[in-house]
Amino acid sequence: MNKRSTTTVAALALVCAVTVLAPTGLAYAEPSPSPSPSSSPGVKDLESIRKKIDKLYHQAAVATDAYNAAEEKAADQSDQIVKLARKIAAGHQELDSLKGRAGAAAREQYRTGGISQETQFMLAGDPSRFLDNAGRAYQGQQATRNLMSRLVRTQDALEGYADAASAKWKALDAGRKKKAAAKERIEKQIKAARKIEDKLAKKEREQLRQLEEAAEQKAQTEWLSSGVLKEIDGKASAAGKKAVRYASEQLGKPYVWGAEGPKSFDCSGLTSQAWASAKQPIPRTSQEQWKQLKHIDIKDMRPGDLIIYHDDASHVGMYIGKGAIIHAPRPGRNVTVAGAGSMAMLGVVRPDA
Repeated sequence: MNKRSTTTVAALALVCAVTVLAPTGLAYAEPSPSPSPSSSPGVKDLESIRKKIDKLYHQAAVATDAYNAAEEKAADQSDQIVKLARKIAAGHQELDSLKGRAGAAAREQYRTGGISQETQFMLAGDPSRFLDNAGRAYQGQQATRNLMSRLVRTQDALEGYADAASAKWKALDAGRKKKAAAKERIEKQIKAARKIEDKLAKKEREQLRQLEEAAEQKAQTEWLSSGVLKEIDGKASAAGKKAVRYASEQLGKPYVWGAEGPKSFDCSGLTSQAWASAKQPIPRTSQEQWKQLKHIDIKDMRPGDLIIYHDDASHVGMYIGKGAIIHAPRPGRNVTVAGAGSMAMLGVVRPDA
């Protein structure tokens, strides 16, 4: 492990150690009491603003997953189109060769004048020689029939490849439109959220951030109050350690929707690249990670596992132990450490199950 990795992991261990040694025994200290409406006018308004901004960023996250899915599908379709194009090119070469051989066979038949075998037998001075020639002629006829059969099959295959390529092009075009629509939705939601934030004074933005942190800490506290952390003691696999190490090295890098490194990430871009670094490819989006990877009980969770959030599986973070995750939160935030229970948890999946 290089010096940077050692320092990062040590810092994470310190954060986790401090949080679990809190007097309450929780991985995150109790949040500071939110200011009351009487002592801080506008708190209720700020709370409603916080919820509105959260909703906008959540909608942007859903659209980001749709964009990433369309991007991944387009790449796969492009690969398939390239493979089909190669098959079509090879098929045309084979077809040209078969046509050449068929033409040669036709010319040979013309050369012999198309005389029937019975006539050739009657005209032959040596019947035994004729029989030998007849055997060779039969073999030639069989070869010609096989040649024509291959010619027909190759033509049929080429038509099939062409139809498949046409269908892939149509699907690729439809995917591009979906991706463009998703991009438009993302930018619209982010723009709306930032417009609200930009209208706030500096002090109000600070208060808004405090409300966000308080909401996260409250959710984390409620999750840990169930005693779930006492049941979670799984040890990371070798691949899981590599994935956690990669994720920890990205701390502080900005969230950018659709990004998968190396300078910026979105939530599933971070987790997919972390596991790719461990030589364990996983789906690109949080929704597909939820669909395709093995589901794990929370009590069996171990570092490296992925926690999927919200009912629509629109967010994902990597569990690193001690009740914490590393994740790329949303636009305007950086890759960071957070409480595993700080958001609405859908479930846990294991990439290397």
